[in-house]
Amino acid sequence: MTTITLSTALIRLLVSLVLGAMIGSERQLHHHPAGFRTFTLICTASTLAMIVSIYLCQSNTDLLNGDPGRIAASVLTGIGFIGAGLILKGNDGVSGLTTAACIFSCAVIGLAVGAGMLLLSAISAVAVLIILWSSYFTKRKD
Repeated sequence: MTTITLSTALIRLLVSLVLGAMIGSERQLHHHPAGFRTFTLICTASTLAMIVSIYLCQSNTDLLNGDPGRIAASVLTGIGFIGAGLILKGNDGVSGLTTAACIFSCAVIGLAVGAGMLLLSAISAVAVLIILWSSYFTKRKD
């Protein structure tokens, strides 16, 4: 794991911004409730949370229980609440599941970017886009 410096933090935030914007643009283009701004903010904020978590552990070596995973777990808990708010049950069935899953995926991608897993994060973002695009070929939208 590389040391968190200003330059590594900025690179990770920029990568996160691009990946979140890619997924958000697809959702915005197809008029879904959460779009460009939401996904960009979630991905970037998740990255920043992970960067801060790693930085706190590396800069305070006297901490006995320093664990970068704690903040990551809190991010996922918060995202779970956001996702739950997007899922609606109506007479036509359940809607918002894909958007909630995308938000969760975007947050995890952001955490991975913050941890320095840039290639894996980019591959995951492309995989999310392929999955979303595939629904337009099968005529099923949610």
